[in-house]
Amino acid sequence: MATQRRKRTPKKAAPKRTLWRTLFWLGFKLSLVVAAFLVVFGIYLDTKVRERFDGEKWQLPVMVYSRPLELYPGQRLSRDQMLRELKMLSYKPVRQPHTPGEYRVEGNTIELVRRPFDFYDGADKARAMRLSFNGPRLDKIQSMENQRQLGYAQMDPVLLDRLNPEGREDRLLVRLAEVPDSLLVTLLTTEDRDFYQHGGVSPVAIMRAMAANLLAGRTVQGGSTLTQQLAKNFFLTRERSLWRKLQEAYMAVLIDYRYSKDEILEAYLNEVYLGQNFSQGVYGFGLASYFYFGVPVNELDIDQVALLVGLVKGPSYYDPWRYPERAKARRDLVLKLLADHGSLTQPEYQLASKQPLGIITRGKMSYGRTPAFMNLLKREVQSRFGGDLLSQSGLKIFTSLDPIAQHAAEQAVESGLATIEKQRGKKKLEAAMVVSDWRKGEVVALVGGRDPRYAGFNRALDARRQIGSLVKPAVYLTGLSSGLTLGTPLKDQPIRIRGKDGQLWTPQNYDRKFRQSVPLMEALAHSLNVPTVNLGLQVGLDKVVDTLHKLGVEQEIQPYPSLVLGAVALSPMEVNQMYLPIANQGLTQPLSAIRAVVGGDGKLVYQHDQSAKRVADQDASWLTLFAMTKTVSEGTARSLTARFPGITMAGKTGTTNELRDSWFAGMDNSELVSIWVGRDDNTPAGLTGSSGALQLFSGYLGQRGVNSLTLNMPKGVSWASFARTSGTRVSANCPGSLQVPARLASLPAPASCGGSPDSALDQWFSGFFN
Repeated sequence: MATQRRKRTPKKAAPKRTLWRTLFWLGFKLSLVVAAFLVVFGIYLDTKVRERFDGEKWQLPVMVYSRPLELYPGQRLSRDQMLRELKMLSYKPVRQPHTPGEYRVEGNTIELVRRPFDFYDGADKARAMRLSFNGPRLDKIQSMENQRQLGYAQMDPVLLDRLNPEGREDRLLVRLAEVPDSLLVTLLTTEDRDFYQHGGVSPVAIMRAMAANLLAGRTVQGGSTLTQQLAKNFFLTRERSLWRKLQEAYMAVLIDYRYSKDEILEAYLNEVYLGQNFSQGVYGFGLASYFYFGVPVNELDIDQVALLVGLVKGPSYYDPWRYPERAKARRDLVLKLLADHGSLTQPEYQLASKQPLGIITRGKMSYGRTPAFMNLLKREVQSRFGGDLLSQSGLKIFTSLDPIAQHAAEQAVESGLATIEKQRGKKKLEAAMVVSDWRKGEVVALVGGRDPRYAGFNRALDARRQIGSLVKPAVYLTGLSSGLTLGTPLKDQPIRIRGKDGQLWTPQNYDRKFRQSVPLMEALAHSLNVPTVNLGLQVGLDKVVDTLHKLGVEQEIQPYPSLVLGAVALSPMEVNQMYLPIANQGLTQPLSAIRAVVGGDGKLVYQHDQSAKRVADQDASWLTLFAMTKTVSEGTARSLTARFPGITMAGKTGTTNELRDSWFAGMDNSELVSIWVGRDDNTPAGLTGSSGALQLFSGYLGQRGVNSLTLNMPKGVSWASFARTSGTRVSANCPGSLQVPARLASLPAPASCGGSPDSALDQWFSGFFN
């Protein structure tokens, strides 16, 4: 029987998914992934943007300023010195000054508009002044606004340096309100005409750039907005890739959404890279203005503005020092754009395009030629504040450096040494000079060697050499504090002293002569050695050491007899500190280079305390200073009187054994100057204090000018007459008597001219030397 086959029912085929449906769901899922990624990535970028923009955007360098030049009628300031100050401040000579930073010279008159400036004790607005000079003096100051006579004014300080910790970008922060309209118009016209209309990315600019590039057959124009450029500079590398470009665009949109156009523009003005100053980049228009032209950004002319804006495209390619033709062509193209868009008239365009580039020497954007002073400043910052102060962003340090005094000191050292070497046949001489304001305790100038621009060994601070006769005022101050007078006779006879080692010491005067007896004042004025030794031994060497310590000498000093002739080694800075109380009637304070420190927030961090403390007897200090004026008028420094007749100064020469070191310390009514001349290898320089250091002091005064020393006699001091041989106080009309200032309260009434030499007072004086 045949098997019956069962008929199978065919299965229905599964419905096929259409291609479009598959692609839809795939695209939908991918879109979700991309959207999620964009949201997450956007949150990340937004956080990154806000962290940078809402916090401190930049770590700014420390700005170091000189003292502001104070102006008042009768001031020691010549027309040429004022012009030098204006040059250091980069003021611009014009036919008629109208805006800050401009001046005009006519005969002995200078008209200027002083820049506004935020001083550490408050802001001061711009001021138009007319200064009239009479030889070495400022005669009068007149306001050009109301023609009134002014009793006082001050200039803006000179920017000395910018201290930039390693790795920190160099920039000068400018606020949008400080930027001239000409710069904003030029920047937007050249780089981003739609800046205030687009949302961070400009499709119009992109299409315009594509069209221009197609027509030119090469890349001649970019489509990036200022906001995109800012995003790239702030957050991204210079890598050329689509991914970087997408990040740049995304961040630009976020920045534009989060912040106002003015905030974005101000950030761009301070962030854009505009050149290279040797090892450091130049960032922002504030610093670039000084770097290329030496002036603040608000004083730029339109041709200078055009050059800076033109450099945005390629600071290296258009470097005006290396490629001046390229730079000028780029500048003129920017000027042409301004003319085409109506921002410049045709005559203005023609005039601006004819101007030379007018750039300054590379790297000379600040005074920056005071390495020895800056060395002192950094040491003081370290000792006073520690090492962290200079790492603070935007700090301003106002110093006591006087550029006029500094220039005079540098000239005196350079030309003085050259003259000495030529006249005396000396070679390889070095020198150091410290100038201080002895009333304020401030260092106003400092030269560390014959090349003031050399940043190596600072002889003013670190070269400790025996000071020779510069120690003598301390010896005489000790004697005057002990009751002696300027008329006290000191023995000037051969003396033999045996030391602890058995060696015999027989000090000699420089001229090898003995005068038997000499009044104390004359012994100091003529720097006689033997009377000084006698005086030191009688008042006590321990007391002399104590006086030196009170005057500011910190090192340990052995009370050997040779001490009173200068067997102690000090630096020129330490000598200046030692003489400060003598100049200031016994008052002193530590010498300082810092006047004030202002933080990045504009708040005062530190101000130098100019109060002084008494370390020596007022009357004795004044009497010592008076005796030092005789050094200048009739003693070892009398050549100063010949050059500056009618001028009162005080000073002291110093010479060490074998003429190794030449010293001078001198002062007028304003400044105290200490000078060393010698050789670094300590071989004999062949110069006395008079033939070496004194010549540099004279040269300094010739450059600087001199204020005659005013000797205001203390209340306890008055004129008195003394017998030369006995030191007895006698009547003023006694023949041959010595009339000098003295503390009368400690003296008996004057004896008659024929008074007995055996009086009690004479016995008391003579007892010192028996």
